[in-house]
Amino acid sequence: MSEQSEQLRNRALHARRENQLDDANRDLISAVALCREAREDGDLAKSLTALGQIERDLHRYDAALKNYEEAAAIYREKKDVLKLAHTIRHVADIHRHEGHTKLADKYYREALDLYRANDQTPRLDFANAIRGYAILKHEAGETARAKSLWQEARALYLEVGVKEGVAESSRQLALLEQA
Repeated sequence: MSEQSEQLRNRALHARRENQLDDANRDLISAVALCREAREDGDLAKSLTALGQIERDLHRYDAALKNYEEAAAIYREKKDVLKLAHTIRHVADIHRHEGHTKLADKYYREALDLYRANDQTPRLDFANAIRGYAILKHEAGETARAKSLWQEARALYLEVGVKEGVAESSRQLALLEQA
């Protein structure tokens, strides 16, 4: 069963790259169903996060949130800290996008706490979580905190060589300097 769900996830990833989001969505719904039937929680969480991403791409934020939250519950139960942090960062991003500032703040702080406490944290994932939190703090008018976060994100993007992240961080810092 896990081989079938993995094939469906891979096919969905390819379809997403080709901007065939409806095909990706259909494959991931099938993958989720297979995983539920087989009671394969690890594969189910992977399929749910992938489906959550497609739902976000399709601007169906409520559905995306539902999928990410279910995956987060699985990762929390399995004590898979890094996958939990990554997943709840996406939950935070959706809440920020939807204007749910308090919920976004809560989830960003949790994700960042998990990342900071783990020496295996992928630096890019950490930078992306900090980026989202910096945007939230900027939107909330917390300029000093936003600056600090953008500086931290910029340093991490430099470390991993993500030029777009460095450029965005630099632009945001310049904007905040003018505020």
